[in-house]
Amino acid sequence: MSDMTDTAAPLFNLSTVFQGIAEAIPDVPLLTWRGRHHTYREVDVRADGIAHYLTSVGMGCQRERSELQNHESGQDHLALYLLNGNEYIEAMIGAYRARVAPFNCSYRYVEAELIHMLTDSRATGIVYHARFAPVLASVRDQLPDLRVLIQVADESGNDLLPGAVDYESIVTTPAPGAQRAGRLDTEPATGMPTPSGEDLYLLYTGGTTGMPKGVMWRQHDIFVSSMGGRPFGSETAYPSIDAIADVARAAAGNIASMLLAPLIHGAAQWALFNIMTMGGRIIMPDTVDTLRPDEVLRLVEAEKVFNLPVVGDAMARPLIDEIERGDYDLSSLSMVSNGGANVSHGVRERFRAAIPGVLILNVLGSSEGGLQMTAAADADDAPTFAPQSDTAVLADDLDRVLAPGEGEGWLGRSGLVPLGYLGDPAKTARTFPTIDGVRWSVPGDRAVVLDEGHIQVLGRSSAMINSGGEKVFAEEVERAVLTHPGVADVVVVGRPSERWGSEVVAIIALVDGADPSDEELDAACREHIAGYKVPKEFIRTSALSRSPAGKIDLRWAKSIAAKTA
Repeated sequence: MSDMTDTAAPLFNLSTVFQGIAEAIPDVPLLTWRGRHHTYREVDVRADGIAHYLTSVGMGCQRERSELQNHESGQDHLALYLLNGNEYIEAMIGAYRARVAPFNCSYRYVEAELIHMLTDSRATGIVYHARFAPVLASVRDQLPDLRVLIQVADESGNDLLPGAVDYESIVTTPAPGAQRAGRLDTEPATGMPTPSGEDLYLLYTGGTTGMPKGVMWRQHDIFVSSMGGRPFGSETAYPSIDAIADVARAAAGNIASMLLAPLIHGAAQWALFNIMTMGGRIIMPDTVDTLRPDEVLRLVEAEKVFNLPVVGDAMARPLIDEIERGDYDLSSLSMVSNGGANVSHGVRERFRAAIPGVLILNVLGSSEGGLQMTAAADADDAPTFAPQSDTAVLADDLDRVLAPGEGEGWLGRSGLVPLGYLGDPAKTARTFPTIDGVRWSVPGDRAVVLDEGHIQVLGRSSAMINSGGEKVFAEEVERAVLTHPGVADVVVVGRPSERWGSEVVAIIALVDGADPSDEELDAACREHIAGYKVPKEFIRTSALSRSPAGKIDLRWAKSIAAKTA
């Protein structure tokens, strides 16, 4: 049986939430992409076809949640091995409707990584772009659980793999035994399952510090905590799908948000559903495998985009560079929201100068914690947030919650938290401990609770460097390095040192035409951090290796640092 302490009856599932919104605002564009508007009704109908097909081939829920431990899944799993596009959204919602658990599969994986992901997840099916067919063909014989292949045609022109079906051929699949009536029924179409709020939302971590892990949430919990299940700024969930539909209907099509990050990342999926619950529009750049700032900004201009989400300087800097040299009407842009990496002070100030009145918002979240806190980005120091009641700093030994002013500990979230890690009971117990009868998510971020109760986030413990007995947080050093105007991008890591045990090393990419000396970089850092935190070496490289969402590849960074030792 599950060991969850949250016994509240589930209410929301992601399929029925979307269906309710689609029925409230059927003709409003949900997605604008490559010159075409995909309405809520169109996406809903095509998701139906996907759901019907998955059910027809035997995929779905095989064991109910009540029969399982927190690290176990009773559902079939569907890998979404896709670039951004309407197919990602349709396949995700269609899978939820069939009680199949879709999950994110990075399209940057090489064969060994792909084998690990599909084996660890026990994927029964996979939806993939044709361009990835060759690598999938090379590994499929090593994946005995994989039996359903759905191929999305693209510009590669690759033929269907043996046994695969074409995506467009299944989006009109009728419900088993009957055609769906086209309305939101209390009973499912004949032969279709009834989705549950206890069905899984399965999200794999990025694997930047180790092998990816499957984080399992109940759909109700992730929706309410992170995907629009409660009004912005409120701690109380919507009372019903009808209430959500009313909000969407009242604001239908008024809010447009750009989606730059790949949907293989949780933050992009959460942003998608948050916009849906507000009846909003998602604007997606035509080019989905690289960032083209001119294309993005022309879409902001044409579609009157309200919010431009970025992931640190890796996205923000090329965008502000283009804004400053171009001629764009960005009068609709009111917010630049940032998460996953730091936007340096200099870049923030450039945005404020170029777009007067723009709000720059820091968003804190993780696969294990969901969307956790937001705060206006104004300071040079570590991000500081005013937490909700479900977020706190826990003592180092995880035996209590720290009171305001007690200092440093582990950042935790209680209440609506994941079930656990797929197939890993030990890691589930470590990351989701119970303290005084309350279950917490403690994924490894270090934080300080300040005198007034605000929380200052220091960084992930796995990125903390112990140098000469002193704790150095990589993110703090990165912020200091980025104060030098000649630095375009940076990652800070530790490497073995006979003297220090571990020494701080910065790998930097420079602004075009800039050539600061080590002494100049050192001096810039010392204006913001103590001397023992200053990098012992600055390693220059043409570009840092980052994921499509802008997150650094730490394994790559550590290998670069080791080579120069």
